[in-house]
Amino acid sequence: MLATSSIDLIGNTPLITLTRVHDGPGRILAKAEFLQPGGSVKDRAAQAILLAARADGRLAPGMPVVEMTSGNMGAGLAVACAALGHPLVVTMSAGNSPARARMLEGLGAEVVLVPQVDGAPGQVTGADVEAAARVAAALARERGGFYVDQFNAVECIAAHETGTGREILQQLGAPVDGWVAAVGTGCTFMGVARALKAASAATVCAAVEPLGCEVLAGTPVTKARHLIQGTSYGAVPPHWDPTLMDLSIAVTDDEAQQWRRRLAVREGLYVGYSAAANVCAAAKLLGSGRLPADATVVTVLCDTGLKY
Repeated sequence: MLATSSIDLIGNTPLITLTRVHDGPGRILAKAEFLQPGGSVKDRAAQAILLAARADGRLAPGMPVVEMTSGNMGAGLAVACAALGHPLVVTMSAGNSPARARMLEGLGAEVVLVPQVDGAPGQVTGADVEAAARVAAALARERGGFYVDQFNAVECIAAHETGTGREILQQLGAPVDGWVAAVGTGCTFMGVARALKAASAATVCAAVEPLGCEVLAGTPVTKARHLIQGTSYGAVPPHWDPTLMDLSIAVTDDEAQQWRRRLAVREGLYVGYSAAANVCAAAKLLGSGRLPADATVVTVLCDTGLKY
């Protein structure tokens, strides 16, 4: 493959079998999304939104792009904006890791840090995200920019249904027994679930939520602050389709930390907390007895650990 720009590098990530952190029952396979040029699964959504907006005229040549981010979508947008010739302005809660802000600035984005409302450093709440989103929307109006609004962008779901989900099926050559993913906007979970369930209605799709912030499971939020950045903000995502979720699996902060360490030292995979939570939840699903002993569960390694 000869790529003509960085956005040509987005997608078609490999599947890796995680045999060193899970020796059974069943097997865990993970999409290595941390290998994307922006370092995360959000590159797919960024590419889909900007190309669609350019095609239908919402995003004119050279127009600024503005978005609220926890870091990953911002990095994906920075990669795509650089390739397509758009300046990028991102707002980010001050509670997100400083490494993310530095990466975005390194990619040429203007980063506006927004003070936290009720979160803490490393623990961003729904209120913190809403505050950053309000600033982003205001900046887009002031500067005549295109406001990405990732939580309401339907292009993201389609990108994972026709991209990530289809890739998984092609790479395996068969349907999968289970799909596990943490939910932020919900686009990765829903898009892939649609593709996998279309191939086999028997595929069990489990959403990953931090313990105490399990809104998709229908329980009250008792712990709005958690370590799994970019996910579970204490509210159901705008385009959430509950028919795609067969169950919710809770993961604690301690479990996320432990599995992140295991993935690094046993597999040589230095990934973020959401990726670690996904693998932890996949192991829980395989150990629950809900699937056959030889089941295959697929999940996603959302981003690189270098952003933390």
